[in-house]
Amino acid sequence: MKKEPVFRGSCTALITPFGAEGVDYVRLQRLLELQAENGTAAVVLAGTTGEAATLRPEEYASMAALARSCTEGRMKLILGIGGNDTAACLQKARFAASCGADAVLMTPPYYNKTTQEGLRRHFLTVAEGAAVPLILYNVPSRTAIGITAESYVALSEHPNINGVKEASGDVSLIARISAECGDALHIWSGNDDHTVAMMALGALGVVSVASNLLPGEIARLTQLCLDGDYASAARMQRGLQELFRLLFVETNPIPVKAAMELLGLDSGLLRLPLVSISDAHREQLHACMERIGLPV
Repeated sequence: MKKEPVFRGSCTALITPFGAEGVDYVRLQRLLELQAENGTAAVVLAGTTGEAATLRPEEYASMAALARSCTEGRMKLILGIGGNDTAACLQKARFAASCGADAVLMTPPYYNKTTQEGLRRHFLTVAEGAAVPLILYNVPSRTAIGITAESYVALSEHPNINGVKEASGDVSLIARISAECGDALHIWSGNDDHTVAMMALGALGVVSVASNLLPGEIARLTQLCLDGDYASAARMQRGLQELFRLLFVETNPIPVKAAMELLGLDSGLLRLPLVSISDAHREQLHACMERIGLPV
């Protein structure tokens, strides 16, 4: 079953710029413009990097409306709907469809830690109940449960399940689902430091944290891979590898917001329970960014 992918290339897992009173929508619009102007193919709003767990329902709705107006005809809009309540995920997916989102991104349920059968039914309930393409998000470091190859094969048969953001780091799993699912389940890297290797195995791009501060560079990196120039892409990734590592030296999105602040970008505040980066890690980020020529 061949499916057209939601996007090819670079997709930014966008941060949410909080102010003292809530989401700073002026800053959010500036960040969306930055992405559109630098070749980003898609943005994920209200994902892990966007601190979705602490967004209020009215903030989620207002952000989605603003993002749709900013991205329409320019970038694909993907809304995060992950959670541990299947009914609530379905409700969010229906809202995403109603506001014109191009797709939704959905994690396995966290804390409940269901079985693979429960996991499949969790995703299929949303895929059946909402008229919007579903991108799975396999991130066992966050959810304590991973999607198996057998579950991927079963889920790929549903016409509304478009692909997966794979952040397990399991290269053998990625190679297997690429071979067994083919065009029935598109794959995107969920880790900046795995992009080139995963695209060599058939992934169509990356859902990137680093592209919050380097949107043009990540777009170029993925385009090199799409063009088959893996030697140039590998050289480019090696030059950014230390930065990719440091962006996860503390819980995401703590480091990326600090890096954006060092660049003078409007990253806004973090929302508790997340707190500002440590002084030692800020210094490491600053030194790394200086070494690779960023204007800090």
